[in-house]
Amino acid sequence: MTLAKTPPSFDLSQTVTVAKAALDIEANALRQAADRLDGGFTAVVARILACTGRVVVMGMGKSGHVGNKIAATLASTGTPAFFVHPGEASHGDLGMITADDLVLAVSNSGDVIKRMGIGLIALTGGADSSLARYADGVLNSAVDKEACPLNLAPTASTTVQMALGDALAIALLDARGFKPADFARSHPGGALGRKLLTHVHDIMRTEGQIPSVTPEATGLEVMREMSDKGLGATAIVNSQNQPVGIFTDGDLRRLLEGGGDLRAMTAATLMRNAPRVISMDALAAEAADVMEANAVTSLLVVDGDGRLVGALNANDLMRAKVI
Repeated sequence: MTLAKTPPSFDLSQTVTVAKAALDIEANALRQAADRLDGGFTAVVARILACTGRVVVMGMGKSGHVGNKIAATLASTGTPAFFVHPGEASHGDLGMITADDLVLAVSNSGDVIKRMGIGLIALTGGADSSLARYADGVLNSAVDKEACPLNLAPTASTTVQMALGDALAIALLDARGFKPADFARSHPGGALGRKLLTHVHDIMRTEGQIPSVTPEATGLEVMREMSDKGLGATAIVNSQNQPVGIFTDGDLRRLLEGGGDLRAMTAATLMRNAPRVISMDALAAEAADVMEANAVTSLLVVDGDGRLVGALNANDLMRAKVI
């Protein structure tokens, strides 16, 4: 394939004008698509909500790329969906579609699907096309013209197809009462998934990593525990292993600046009472909120009986990409 060369006389200053014109054409096409929405769109939403199977999206060429995106958006917002290429469908992939499914076709022909007795929704710019005639519901993606100055390359038409797919997914999301937690479950690797699915017990330091001493520990033992565990603090626990105090790097700095003698003190005299704690079952994002609200970088983690079972600092949250 030989790339078209830019004519020597081409004025590059025209590019912004051409680009703005293309965006205006696509913006107008979207406004027209929005104005066309009526009870037919509602009927399509109702049909998908009533579907007990999956939404199978099909499309060829540029419409196939759009269809892939629509299927992905539907699937991630609570409507089970997947994409099947029409060419592959005719070579065996039709077997992936069951009688409980519903086909959303961005195509020009729907007769095979109908012969299988499967519900068919058409996303088409041709109200008189064979696809529209066969369909049980139609989403009209007609445009007056493409953004392409030759009116050939699918541009405005694919933008409208994509936008109608988004509008359909959002309408379904709203109808299903889809919540952020539901979105997180289908995006466990994303930022929202990490915030809503990661719990303190998933990332906290445990057992030998937890810095703790008894109230009777000497100041040097407190210092050694802090250095060994590298948390920047140590818990002071009672005989039931419940935190009764905490001593931090900041406390040590203030002690030394005030002329205090660490060697002459015990954990009971060094500690600050009522340490900040968080439940092991809390979301890690809640731990981040507690740290921010109280201007601290470490938290002690407790179980339902208030016993020390873990420790957490801001670095742990950052490693887990919660913050």
